[in-house]
Amino acid sequence: MDITNIAELSGNIAVVGYGLAAIGPGIGVGLVVSKTIESIARQPELASKLQVTMWLGIAFTEALALIGLATPFIFA
Repeated sequence: MDITNIAELSGNIAVVGYGLAAIGPGIGVGLVVSKTIESIARQPELASKLQVTMWLGIAFTEALALIGLATPFIFA
């Protein structure tokens, strides 16, 4: 195996790693939004406060995806 093949294999593994790292935040965002909708349905008067909390939860969850995106570039 020469160095070109190793570099190609390393790049492919990094892409698969990011794909796996994006699954968790995707599920997390779905859970955050679904629970917010459920809570707004129960108590509509808290909708504005719940939406702010939802956006914070989405931001923190998506930070995991960005870390997963940056990690292969850092260690490559």
